[in-house]
Amino acid sequence: MGKYKVEISGCKTSDLISLTPVEMKQLFQIRDKEKWARELLIEGNFKLVLSVLKKFYHKEQNMDDLFQVGCIGLIKAIDNFDLSYDVQFSTYAVPMIMGEIRRFMRDNSSLRISRSLKDIAYRTLKIIDKCAQSGIQDIDYDDIAKQLGVSLYDVYTALSAMREPISMYEPIYNDGGDTIYVYDQIVDESINTDFSDKVAFEDALGDLDEREKYILDQRYVIGKTQMEVADDLNISQAQVSRLEKKAIKELKKTLNE
Repeated sequence: MGKYKVEISGCKTSDLISLTPVEMKQLFQIRDKEKWARELLIEGNFKLVLSVLKKFYHKEQNMDDLFQVGCIGLIKAIDNFDLSYDVQFSTYAVPMIMGEIRRFMRDNSSLRISRSLKDIAYRTLKIIDKCAQSGIQDIDYDDIAKQLGVSLYDVYTALSAMREPISMYEPIYNDGGDTIYVYDQIVDESINTDFSDKVAFEDALGDLDEREKYILDQRYVIGKTQMEVADDLNISQAQVSRLEKKAIKELKKTLNE
């Protein structure tokens, strides 16, 4: 399968239809009254599902299966979309399609996640799905944590734990020079660390809020890029950069006192 093309058995992608924005609007206006309109909306958005599948081309997954699962997300989006949301259908549908695919991949993963983490993650995703169905784009994770009665850090940790594992030899950064791999970010516990420095650092971390601690953990322990962390938190890369700099500044200030 090519990098920019998704092949689906029994599906000739060149024959798939596309709908114009005007046609989409007209079909949504009669979706609940005419069965054929709903079916045409589904058929006319298969290409949208295929475009989402491109993000998963490198995964060891059957693309036919993922296409079927993605279509479930598409149908849910079509059935719940309201023209009053004042957003393009694709903007509303893509998160639902991706959410359905990611849930399928999590449920079929060989990695064992604790029941408590799974519970927090599933309940969080359920709230996120409801927000998407209501046309809410900015997810308030602080509010979700309060609704679930857990800490913000617990929510972030649960969502991260449900992500697909990667190889220790996965490249995470390359600026044209030496490539940095995941294993480069793993701490060697055999290396002696001055105890007082460790205590001071942990005390300094305690002064940061949970989102700042999460960003530093993902950036400097896990080794994620700012874009990846931004995707985790559903905020912009600029916000991640700003919070990261603020957290580092606070750490330096506390450690130098």
